[in-house]
Amino acid sequence: MDKPTRWGILSCGKISQDFVSALCSAPKEHVVIAVAARDVNTANEFAKNHNVHHVSSSYEELTKDPEVDIVYVGAINPEHFRLVKLAISNGKNVLCEKPIGINVKEISELIKLAKEKGVFLMEGIWSRFFPVYSRLREELQKGSIGEVVQVIVPFCTMLSHKERCSLKHLGGGTVLDVGIYNCQFASFVFGGEKPIKIIAGGHLNSDGIDESTSATVLYSGGKTATLITLGKAKYEADAVIIGTTGVIKVPFRFWCPTQLITPNGVENFDLPLSNSTFNYANSVGLLYEAQEVRRCLQNGLTESPLMTLDETLVISEIMESIRKQAGVTYPQDTV
Repeated sequence: MDKPTRWGILSCGKISQDFVSALCSAPKEHVVIAVAARDVNTANEFAKNHNVHHVSSSYEELTKDPEVDIVYVGAINPEHFRLVKLAISNGKNVLCEKPIGINVKEISELIKLAKEKGVFLMEGIWSRFFPVYSRLREELQKGSIGEVVQVIVPFCTMLSHKERCSLKHLGGGTVLDVGIYNCQFASFVFGGEKPIKIIAGGHLNSDGIDESTSATVLYSGGKTATLITLGKAKYEADAVIIGTTGVIKVPFRFWCPTQLITPNGVENFDLPLSNSTFNYANSVGLLYEAQEVRRCLQNGLTESPLMTLDETLVISEIMESIRKQAGVTYPQDTV
């Protein structure tokens, strides 16, 4: 029997809690070996709640732990670059929450370093590993709606009350927080193609980060994506794919979906079974990306063919263009 994949967890916030809880749904395949946080008391509490036997004294100690196969980074956005770089530099495989870096420059540096070190690296765009996306790929490949000409993706939710989403020094903004899902969806549909033009604008809050954006992303062959982010109101919208002979919809929560609507009707997909309590909707689905990581490691891959490093770069370029056209710059842009 294959040994379980041994995880080390960097940062012990809500998303890390959900990730570890999701791993518990497959205890024979995944085990958390160690955790670390800025505050050792936080790490101790996390370890107690999730039955983790070792608390590392620092992030660096965890990344040097020979028992850890792969590191999961669940810190706030501005910490991603530093922690991923630390882990890679110490020879660790890494799965990092999205966005893996604040800008294209950071992400490019991390990808280059991972390739030099020969370690696995993946941005945690968990959407890609849900069964709905697998079925959607099949529908697109067989041309069930003809040639795809338009993708429409709104993501509208309440973010303005959350400091990590509304303050520049915490890496806030709708594009970094939720807009990455819009961008990855369009990229998924159009096969990771680089856009030929991006036209975007938005409104900023008092701290200079985007609380709304609207973007028209033009692709070759007359293809277009319309991407909308809003952090001041909630709207349960579908992601819509328009083809020359039909339409496919991924209903609300297209980023962690359980339903697909094709010309042939509605298809429903069950989430993995779990007895855990989660902070965010459908978080048990984080298991899907963990299973993909395990598959890649078992097969000696240094990136996932379902979420390649090249496509991570394409998505980051789209995001950077949108938020810069909206007038958003981060301290990391001037380093």
